[in-house]
Amino acid sequence: MSAPAPTLEDAIQAALATVDDPEIRRPITDLGMVSGFTVSDGLVKVDLLLTVAGCPLRDKLNNDITAALTKIPGIDRVEINFGVMTDEQRKALQTTLRGGGASEEPVIPFAQPGSRTRVYAVASGKGGVGKSSVTVNLAAALAKRGLSVGVIDADIYGHSVPRMLGVESRPTRVEEMIMPPQSHGVKVISIGMFTSGNAAVVWRGPMLHRALQQFLADVYWGDLDVLLLDLPPGTGDVAISLAQLLPNAEILVVTTPQMAAAEVAERAGAIALQTHQRLVGVVENMSWLELPDGSRMEVFGAGGGQTVADSLSTTIGARVELLGQIPLDTRVREAGDGGTPIVLAEPDAPAAKALDGVADKLAVRRESLVGKPLGLMVNAKRG
Repeated sequence: MSAPAPTLEDAIQAALATVDDPEIRRPITDLGMVSGFTVSDGLVKVDLLLTVAGCPLRDKLNNDITAALTKIPGIDRVEINFGVMTDEQRKALQTTLRGGGASEEPVIPFAQPGSRTRVYAVASGKGGVGKSSVTVNLAAALAKRGLSVGVIDADIYGHSVPRMLGVESRPTRVEEMIMPPQSHGVKVISIGMFTSGNAAVVWRGPMLHRALQQFLADVYWGDLDVLLLDLPPGTGDVAISLAQLLPNAEILVVTTPQMAAAEVAERAGAIALQTHQRLVGVVENMSWLELPDGSRMEVFGAGGGQTVADSLSTTIGARVELLGQIPLDTRVREAGDGGTPIVLAEPDAPAAKALDGVADKLAVRRESLVGKPLGLMVNAKRG
């Protein structure tokens, strides 16, 4: 017996299932946002429930639903009636997204044994070495490769990631979950999204720990391939909290070529010896200035990046690679100020190519670690 022919209602339901919520990136039908629809004389009326009143992406939902439905033969008009979820419906959505009971204490998904998200903590010994520029460009370069990428601006006192990625919208709260805004295919969260204007953040250790914990547990990141954290310079409270909350995070050290910066960067990298985290490598930023005649001016000296890599290799007893050297280029700053990282704005620029080369080495999804020894205690006999 043959299956019954699909009806117009079936076609509408199938078309609605192709529309993703712009923030959550899952079909609106799976999220319980479509409360019903009617069709008559080529007109489809859809009752849609927004997660919160005043949803900033309402227009996009309207356009996406209209585009999907008008592809169906015989449908030429779409009318969307927007409503708002009740508290009970939002709690049900929270349960759906977290995959458990709404009363469960939020957990950090990236710290679970089965997590396949590669977590990179971008660190530096001192400020001004371009750590945030490296972070946002690596994030954009990885997203450009089709990976699902998130960035936590954990530099609480010097947050700058939203501007560099061109993020202007604020997060949306659904019950106890936070939906991060996106830009250039990268999900972003920063303390700057929760402060008024350019207000200073004056916090001490416990508050910093709690903020990082909330960014990791309360934000709905979805299924990320890579999560990057832009850490504050040095080895202070946030670096310590990171080791407690994400012991599987891998440390990426950024330095400039001069010896003064390199010596400080070694200390930032050496914290991995105490926290038993893996050092994934070193990036040397502002390595040289390319002159019009093709020669190079080593404005900040030379060799600092390799020195850091060699020193850390000796300290931890395992090879630490110099992943790349990024030329000094005013376009890196200009692209960051404009909100479009140089790897997207000027992909043929030498600095962009160098950053893309580093991204190539990081663009590997971590295998599940269930049942596998981590092998982190490389210096277990020390002390």
